[in-house]
Amino acid sequence: MSASPEPVEVVRLESADPRIRVEVEGAIGRLVVDNPERRNAVALDMWKAIPGAVRALVEHPDVRVILVRGAGSLAFVSGADISEFASVRRDAASARAYEASNADAFAALRHSPKPTVAMIRGFCLGGGMGLAVACDLRIAADDAVFGIPAARLGVGYPPDCIGDVVAAVGPQRAKELFFTARRMSAAEALSIGLLAAVHPTEALENEAFDLAHTIARNAPLTLRAAKAAIDAVVDGALAERRDTLVALTDACFASADFAEGRTAFLEKREARFHGD
Repeated sequence: MSASPEPVEVVRLESADPRIRVEVEGAIGRLVVDNPERRNAVALDMWKAIPGAVRALVEHPDVRVILVRGAGSLAFVSGADISEFASVRRDAASARAYEASNADAFAALRHSPKPTVAMIRGFCLGGGMGLAVACDLRIAADDAVFGIPAARLGVGYPPDCIGDVVAAVGPQRAKELFFTARRMSAAEALSIGLLAAVHPTEALENEAFDLAHTIARNAPLTLRAAKAAIDAVVDGALAERRDTLVALTDACFASADFAEGRTAFLEKREARFHGD
């Protein structure tokens, strides 16, 4: 494990809903779902606030990586706030509008050009799974519990989010999770590829920040190009996006960071990348 840098000031950014906290600590941006009295269940106004929160972190010049987490220790996100379904999902039309807000939140994370990491403790259910699988990497505490209970609630799940689940665990396992609506442990989630790592509960936060800082120290243009290429492969869109991907790769070789990387290697020191 590499040593984490000294703590720096945490800057709070504006958010359309106070339950979606947006913070910047050095090169780390944090999106915090902060509704602990409902185990971080996400209400409609919170879903609507997430794309703007992600955009603020993507546009912030200091942020190199985005860490997504739930407030408190009981839950990452326990799902959508079912208590408001009678009004916000009262019929097919309102349900479509609600699902559009879900889809926009997931898409904001999925399409972030900066790497995203989900740090998961406790419950990660339904919409929480949607947020987690929209992130590039997922690490969890050994107390984490995962599940997609849509079939027990009679609700539809956004197709793009189902695509994220399939990309994470494969079609057969995705069907089994949706069809049974069962819950699974962090150990099982790791074994099927949903998670990159599982850590003891008391170590998770340090491990998450160590991972985020490791990513943040690397060359931003390289990370952006790699993410775009991997996503194109997963989406089956490598050919149609090839020109864009080549341009992103060319930008790496034309950058000052490429020169810095070569120089740092020859001088046997850590490179100092600036993203240009």
